[in-house]
Amino acid sequence: MAYIDIFVAPVPNANREQYKKHCEIAAKLFKEYGAKEVVQCWGDDVPDGKVTSFPMAVKLKEGETVSSGWLIWPDKATRDAGMAKMMEDPRMQPDVNPMGFDGQRMIFGGFKNLLES
Repeated sequence: MAYIDIFVAPVPNANREQYKKHCEIAAKLFKEYGAKEVVQCWGDDVPDGKVTSFPMAVKLKEGETVSSGWLIWPDKATRDAGMAKMMEDPRMQPDVNPMGFDGQRMIFGGFKNLLES
């Protein structure tokens, strides 16, 4: 059964093109390492909340936009192996492919499929 990684990150608007380049390189590598699909989104209608929200979750600052995305893997074993390879791949090192955002404020996690229609 498919395994899905989901992430949300704050990206400075000034770094949008750098971030897009980072995502393009990462997407190619994720697919090389077994991901079936890679989706990256730029926030367009992401409201502030009173109790919780995407902006609150990533401690969004002035001049930043919430970015989100997901990876669909064939299964968790492929995801675990692929992620390990990504961490070691020199093409993903910050001096080669800078992220363009504060990774400490990114939220992410792996999810089992509950429903697909």
